Amino acid sequence: MAISDSPVLYQRRIQRNGFAGASLGWMFDGYETFATVLVAPAIVNQLIGPGTAQAHPIYVGGILATTLVAWGFGGLLSGILADYIGRRRVLMYSILWYSIFAGAAAFSQNYAVFLVLRFLTGVGMGAEWGAGSSLVSEIWDDKHRGKGIALLQGSFGVGFLVAAGAWQAVNQGSPDDWRWMYILGAAPALVSLFVRRRVKDPDIWVAADRKRRDVRTRIRNGELVGAGDRQLTKSTLAQLFQSPELRRRLILLFLAALSTTMGWWAVSSWIPLFSAQQLAGKVPNVSTAITTVVVAYNVVGLAGYFLMGVLADWLGRKPAMMIYFAGSLVVVPLLFLTPASPQLFVVLAAINGFFTMGQWTWVALYPAELFPTQVRATAITFVFNTTRFVVAAGTLLSAAAIHFFGSISVAATVLGSGYIVGLLVTPWIGPETKGLPLPGSEVPDDKTWIPLETAAAGHK
Repeated sequence: MAISDSPVLYQRRIQRNGFAGASLGWMFDGYETFATVLVAPAIVNQLIGPGTAQAHPIYVGGILATTLVAWGFGGLLSGILADYIGRRRVLMYSILWYSIFAGAAAFSQNYAVFLVLRFLTGVGMGAEWGAGSSLVSEIWDDKHRGKGIALLQGSFGVGFLVAAGAWQAVNQGSPDDWRWMYILGAAPALVSLFVRRRVKDPDIWVAADRKRRDVRTRIRNGELVGAGDRQLTKSTLAQLFQSPELRRRLILLFLAALSTTMGWWAVSSWIPLFSAQQLAGKVPNVSTAITTVVVAYNVVGLAGYFLMGVLADWLGRKPAMMIYFAGSLVVVPLLFLTPASPQLFVVLAAINGFFTMGQWTWVALYPAELFPTQVRATAITFVFNTTRFVVAAGTLLSAAAIHFFGSISVAATVLGSGYIVGLLVTPWIGPETKGLPLPGSEVPDDKTWIPLETAAAGHK
């Protein structure tokens, strides 16, 4: 702390720097994700052969699925690492990692090499989220954590908009235009330098890590250690799955996150193609109209992120989740099954963005408040990233799903109906945590576990 800093100013600076590092990293994750969605057909057509993306869509699906699988592996590994070596170091190295391999992918000369580099990029992308989300959760004040996490999650949507704008700028009709998108993707390496110099690990994690190290030292010295403290020496995954209550929460959170992920994937990945089908012959320039639809979806989705944080801080985590799940159940069929003029189509896409994209706020907010510090990053990355493997399979089978259901509109509506799972399980996931302190380093040892801090603050 600088001599001139008061404790309050110092804490604000820590909060500001931590948020800036995490949100910039997450924004570039969004850029990488949507950039690949935009340019995957061009990559396939150049690296395999003209027209391949249209004739054999599985090659495009292979790129997207590779990214999702790598994201899942990177996320699961990073969560464990962030609980052991700190949020800051994992955040810094993950950003540097995906920047290097994103830039390298720009120089791929064949499809196989691109897939390998894309996998390595995806590992870093997945690794960034868990460290950044844990860090922001742990430095934000309790009353406004929902809004802080909403702003963080919204950075991903900003990345989508940056990718859309960048593609508009570099897409000049050359087969090599896609390479510029990945050259730009190397820019986050500069963010890692900022994280190294300006971001600090949260005090709550430092205290939990110190306690874990102390327990290990006492055990090595042959001292008597209680059963509760001895739990701290187990792996983070063992702590999660050996506690009946934490295991139950983890499973229900997974089901809710799966409904969020599947619904969002169905809407966001099929909107460009569905827009082309719906707007052809109705507008002068279909390409521009598609861009308008995508931008509307993402811009209003950003508003959805933030409003969910506001609602979560006002009404509570679970009421906000249920509002968004219910809203998504209604608006997905409205978009995909309702005949609409081009203007109304844009409006319906925007409303879908509000609910299906905006609800991602809860995935970074509520799970972090349900688990003790020493396993927090492991838990939230398990919830967030295991769903990626399911969606990766769906990406490969997207063409088959459209064929099976007969159209994009029916396929998207069927997958979107999965939001009912999230709506049904949300009331049973865990206690309401609005405005309450995060759990510390207590060890959950039975099914009735409630964080001491939460109980003291008025657990319900």
